[in-house]
Amino acid sequence: MLTHFDRDGKAIMVDVTEKKSTERIALATGTITMNKETFQVVKNGNAKKGDVLGVARVAGIMGSKKTGELIPMCHPLFLTGCKIDFHLDEENNSIDVKCEVKTYGQTGVEMEALTGVNIALLTIYDMCKAMDKRMTISNIHLESKIGGKSGEFKY
Repeated sequence: MLTHFDRDGKAIMVDVTEKKSTERIALATGTITMNKETFQVVKNGNAKKGDVLGVARVAGIMGSKKTGELIPMCHPLFLTGCKIDFHLDEENNSIDVKCEVKTYGQTGVEMEALTGVNIALLTIYDMCKAMDKRMTISNIHLESKIGGKSGEFKY
């Protein structure tokens, strides 16, 4: 059953009034791959536009917080935590981004985690596109979620 549509097929925002508040945690991941020179610039922190990963971290957190404004049927949520981490893979000239989002509420934070990852990845792309327009963003997905009626999920 698709929960964002009524019986007539019209789009709706799911009513969570009767749902129990619980701790909700979601982790999403994604990867950006670039050429070796661009990877080294990001790794060494000497990009002309500044600290690429520092800016991407802040952008990802801000994106998570604005998910309810960006995705039409998402509830605006009070986030109790948001963390963006990076893993630099020198062998593949890639950066893995992880976004973990937490709340205590009536609906999950999967979309907030996915939005945070996307915004962080897009920020890296934006800050490095002058050096490498062939960067590839891939493998964005929900890694895990905890809480709520559907319980725990692991990819």
